[in-house]
Amino acid sequence: MFDILRRRTAAPRLSLVASPFRAARRALLAALAVLGLAPFASWGCACGCGVFDVGTSQMFPSGAGGIAYLEYDGLNQNTNWHGGSRAPNDDNSDKRIGTQFYTAGVNYMFNHDWGVMVHVPYWNRYFKTDLGGGDIQEFHSASMGDLRLEAMYTGFSPDMSTGVIFGVKLPTGDYTNPNFDRDTEIGTGSTDILLGAYHLGFIDSDGQWNWFAQGMYQRAVATRVATDPSSGLALDYRPGDEVDAALGITYNFGQVGVFSKLALIGQAKGSVRARDTGGGAFNTDTGYERVVLAPGIEADVGAFRFYGEVGVPVYQRVNGNQLVSPQLIKVLVGYSF
Repeated sequence: MFDILRRRTAAPRLSLVASPFRAARRALLAALAVLGLAPFASWGCACGCGVFDVGTSQMFPSGAGGIAYLEYDGLNQNTNWHGGSRAPNDDNSDKRIGTQFYTAGVNYMFNHDWGVMVHVPYWNRYFKTDLGGGDIQEFHSASMGDLRLEAMYTGFSPDMSTGVIFGVKLPTGDYTNPNFDRDTEIGTGSTDILLGAYHLGFIDSDGQWNWFAQGMYQRAVATRVATDPSSGLALDYRPGDEVDAALGITYNFGQVGVFSKLALIGQAKGSVRARDTGGGAFNTDTGYERVVLAPGIEADVGAFRFYGEVGVPVYQRVNGNQLVSPQLIKVLVGYSF
């Protein structure tokens, strides 16, 4: 399932060997990620929702203290995709996945060098699928997602413009709902390591124009099995490794009316996710590459911070058949303390 996607083929398809061109493109996206990985990590689900947290340059720390925030992200995966283009909906038994992601978080810098982040997600997911022979069924699941605990080091320079991050995603989300496949469950059932970095650079002397690069690498290091409802077998599942990266530019208007800060953000986000593996995985219909353009705006009023963006895919290539979303929506409200 792609960030914006989800799959189940109506008939099995043979895996194809990647061409040198595709391998080069994959390497290019991975190189973008190496420029810097996001300080506020992704949820790391099979749908690749990690893309929501790269590009959040407005969350870079600038001193000791913290920010508490509430974040909403939305996806409506309703279009079947195969390879690099749209495909007939009949080729995919899954018809729609609509998800609302809610996250409560706290990011706190103890001093110039060290900080911690805690992210507590809650997901609300709708799933419409054809169980066979035109038997269309609709399912719903809502529960806590996978908790994320992270630490950040920013002591490379006096202005804290460069930072690295390391942390862990814990298997606190539900991964045993019998109406969902493992790659559409709210939780992955895996413990993942998170490694990342970011850098903020200044374009002009007064700091109105600046640029940023960030990214995050995520890998499952421990997995759990779950009982398949149709076969009764205990099947393992390992989500594919994922890299999410962002490269962007910001223009800060400074104080405007009631806003203590008003800034426009233009950014490109790249994602690469490997195929899922294990007996509970759909190996031929998972894994993807994707680039999204996501303009955003930040408006601060005193200690309150408001941010919003809309992402639109401009390139996507998937394995097998997967559902994609035409846009990615993100809204964040924070309070600095």
